[in-house]
Amino acid sequence: MQHSHFLGRLFLPLLASIVALTPLAIDLYLPAMLAIAQQLNTSLEQVQVSLSSYLAGYAMGMLVFGPLADRFSRTLLARIGLLGFAISSALLAMTTNIELFNILRVVQAFTGAAASVVVPGIIRHYYQQDTAKGMSYVSMIMMLAPLLAPSIGAALMLIWHWSAIFWSLALYALLVLACCFYADIDVPSFNKSKISLSFFLKNYRVVLSNKKSRFDILTSMSASFAFFCFLTSVPFIYLDYFSVSEQLFGILFALNVMALMFGNFLNTRLVPRLGSRRMLFLGLMIGLLVGSALVIESMMSVNVWLFASTVAPLMMSLGIIASNADALILIAFEQHSGTATAVIGTLRFGSGALVGPILAFIEPSSAVPFSALMLGAVLLSICYQIIQKSRIKKAD
Repeated sequence: MQHSHFLGRLFLPLLASIVALTPLAIDLYLPAMLAIAQQLNTSLEQVQVSLSSYLAGYAMGMLVFGPLADRFSRTLLARIGLLGFAISSALLAMTTNIELFNILRVVQAFTGAAASVVVPGIIRHYYQQDTAKGMSYVSMIMMLAPLLAPSIGAALMLIWHWSAIFWSLALYALLVLACCFYADIDVPSFNKSKISLSFFLKNYRVVLSNKKSRFDILTSMSASFAFFCFLTSVPFIYLDYFSVSEQLFGILFALNVMALMFGNFLNTRLVPRLGSRRMLFLGLMIGLLVGSALVIESMMSVNVWLFASTVAPLMMSLGIIASNADALILIAFEQHSGTATAVIGTLRFGSGALVGPILAFIEPSSAVPFSALMLGAVLLSICYQIIQKSRIKKAD
């Protein structure tokens, strides 16, 4: 098969549709949570546990399948993951009790991770030093999932029933699986070791002991923390603190996600000329300026449109920071890109899981804690990059 033809037409949309499994599985069923609780005779809190179950299952899947992606065929791993995701989604649609529902969410996430963990390594193989460009394109296409998913989920419930959401996820995974049979997304494997506990530990040791990438990994983690901070806080900020309607909330949320997409679009245009390291610094500088402005606005009584239009460029800067930090990590690990992806993914969801307890402890009554946490994450990233720069200078 002609890779050049494939690269031009189907390559990036296919990879983005594999990575979109997780945002779809998280965001599509959000409008159905109350209906699921009523149908399964349980509380909303119990249904919300299924979100944590998904994140836990995904992190576990990343840890297991990351090193395996460096050892086996990525096409095979993606196909197994997509099939597992489709089967567990169909079973979720037929579930009648909450305990089984939560267990199946773990299985759905675990198998979904097998498919999505292979993607960054494939991008890294084809794009080489322009990895950030490929990553940004995939992120940009993938962002359509959280942008449209809640509305699609609500529409599916109007047409049919909450189970329609999980039948749709099963059908989506099968369609992507069919595309994977048509497309060859394999890349060379450098590792022929026997599968054992030491195989996993050795792979993780290679990635975690690499001093050059350590601060890029921490930068990626900080950017993810800020992103999850936005996702966790934004309902309180807009709906409670600014008292906007659900319709306006949807518009403001979409505005912020579109800013994130624009950051990725900007990256695809500039990164071939400036390189990932310079783009990372540019993203951090924008984040510092806008984050500081957001903290000042939070201390004053500004209107919701001014606040939202300050959050937008901050989200744009996070798109630039995350894409370039991840690309720099992947460029450093040609032979261990699957394991590197697992480390990034696990730390990303781990840092995201910290946001809820921190905000619950603070019990915010204004927008100040949200703005301060966002700015704090950017400042931490700047510190990491300053240390990284001084390390590179010493090495030279």
